[in-house]
Amino acid sequence: MTSPPSTPPDFALAPQTGGACLALRGAWRRDDPRPAREAITAAASAALPSGGTLTVDGSGLGPWDGTLPALLRELAEALAPQGITLVLGELPAGVAKLIALAGASVPPEQHTAPPDNFFRRLGLATLARLNDGHEFLRYLGEIMLALGAFCRGRARMRRSDFWWVVQEVGPQAFPIVSLISLLVGLILAYMGAQQLAMFGAQIYIADLVAIGMVREIGALMTGIVVAGRSGAAFAAQLGTMQVNQEIDAFRTWGIPPVEFLVLPRLLALIAMMPLLTLYAGLVGVLGGALVAFTVFDISAFEYYHQTLSALSLTHILVGLFKGTLYGSLVALAGCVRGLQCGRSAQAVGEATTSAVVTSILFIVVAASLTTIVFQKLGV
Repeated sequence: MTSPPSTPPDFALAPQTGGACLALRGAWRRDDPRPAREAITAAASAALPSGGTLTVDGSGLGPWDGTLPALLRELAEALAPQGITLVLGELPAGVAKLIALAGASVPPEQHTAPPDNFFRRLGLATLARLNDGHEFLRYLGEIMLALGAFCRGRARMRRSDFWWVVQEVGPQAFPIVSLISLLVGLILAYMGAQQLAMFGAQIYIADLVAIGMVREIGALMTGIVVAGRSGAAFAAQLGTMQVNQEIDAFRTWGIPPVEFLVLPRLLALIAMMPLLTLYAGLVGVLGGALVAFTVFDISAFEYYHQTLSALSLTHILVGLFKGTLYGSLVALAGCVRGLQCGRSAQAVGEATTSAVVTSILFIVVAASLTTIVFQKLGV
């Protein structure tokens, strides 16, 4: 027989064979003022001072909620140290089921540290590289989509960002590019002259410096300078935005970070790297000319005429192509390391270092591959 819902919760203890009976009556719900668990425990301890069995009789229960099974489970745990065993007698089916579910304990997982050996470290390093490669492929896909949106005029990027990056990676890089290219031209002329002097062919210093600087070394040195300067700056800027959760805010607003942040930097380097590469080649040729004038007594007209005869449009185009390729790789590496940055200042520093290392690695690999391909094609 079920008590009416308005009946307040109550309990009663009655002796029975081998123990006592705990009769629950009324509505046992969270909002109803009900007897405390401590009061029931004290009454049961008094009724069964030497232990025994306490049988729960819920035939008089009215409406109930999850607080009743929780109370019975706490009561069982509180009476167990006193030698009193709680037995679920006549109770609603849901109460018994909830108590059984609460009592089903999941055995804790045994975590044992795997042995640290060479194969484990090799496996972990392999998995990390595979995961890194997967993320980079996904990043390249996002770049392709962003370029497609840009070609259709739908890319969500600001022109002011593009021109700001152009200013940062272009004109402000001229001093360091000038110094590096001039010194490399000087070194190349000195090293080549030492070998050419044995054959009395110092005039070919102009050929060596012109072709070397315009076709290969100018683009290579410019790429390395840009990697250490602009690539690291890209990683630091995006990494700081990652720490400040600004990139998360862009995603929340539905603005793709690749379009808004990466695309201006990529396009700026693609636009400026050919100019920087051409400028580096000219400065390198000037450095070689200084050595030829001052050390080997080659006249300016001879050096100028020999340089023009050695250079061809193919050499210039190959140098511009490589410079553009290196600039694209620097932008990709710097931005991806910034987007992968963690949430701390230390992570920003690590992302910056990783961006430089990755950029130089990409440049060296690309330089090797393009040199081999161009040689095979006879370009």
